[in-house]
Amino acid sequence: MTVSQQAFSLLQYPLPHHALSRLTGMFAQCDNPWVKNTLINAFIKRFDVDMSQALEPDPSVYATFNDFFTRALQADARPLGEGLLSPADGTLSQYGRLQAGQLVQAKGHTYSAQTLLGGNTALAEEFLGGSFATVYLSPRDYHRVHMPVTGTLREMIYVPGRLFSVNQATANYVPGLFARNERLVCIFDTPYGPMAMVLVGAMIVAAIETVWSGQVTPLSNQPQRMQFGQPVTLERGAEMGRFKLGSTVVMCFAKPVNFNALAVNTMVQMGQTLGDV
Repeated sequence: MTVSQQAFSLLQYPLPHHALSRLTGMFAQCDNPWVKNTLINAFIKRFDVDMSQALEPDPSVYATFNDFFTRALQADARPLGEGLLSPADGTLSQYGRLQAGQLVQAKGHTYSAQTLLGGNTALAEEFLGGSFATVYLSPRDYHRVHMPVTGTLREMIYVPGRLFSVNQATANYVPGLFARNERLVCIFDTPYGPMAMVLVGAMIVAAIETVWSGQVTPLSNQPQRMQFGQPVTLERGAEMGRFKLGSTVVMCFAKPVNFNALAVNTMVQMGQTLGDV
């Protein structure tokens, strides 16, 4: 850990995370042509965003910065592999077995599945002995989240929290990062047992959406559990949600996963094979 990483992490503690994120959200949703085009073009240049695979490659066509950021890709841009799929473009920051109900955040840092899933002991016990994988979405990545396997939504749990950055520098230093931040926990029943898809909020992430309920965060300062009258079944590879500005997806599986010996911090793409359940 470098001094600059430590300083960056420490400086985040006193910041008004939610106020900054909501202010960013106002600019990101602005449809003034000069404002949104300036933001989009500066972002593309700063993060070297590849627009060649976008369904709409012309940045000026997007109505707002959020529309650009959550842009769709061409139909053949992300072919689906075999087995368990990566849910998003990003960095496979950690993966492995849930040892005694603990997930690895970074070297020397672990956190509990129970805390991550909103404090529900019975729910966390369903994943004992299973596996997890964490994918970090950087600003330049495609920001829609897809299903790693086919699943039927059992419930959705909104968990309030802070909005620390979720980049590697912060993950190396802030204990329990993914279990401290605001997050949306989506529990699916799959052919391989329960699966949790946790969409973690972060600094300047203005909102998280799902395909079945639209924009969910920001919600309130109280945890909320939501179930839906009509079953929501999503096929493997189908879109399940999106981030309005980047963040992290943590997946928990009740069954052990045989991962494909991918190195930690390997770049992955949505639809790429991660392993077999």
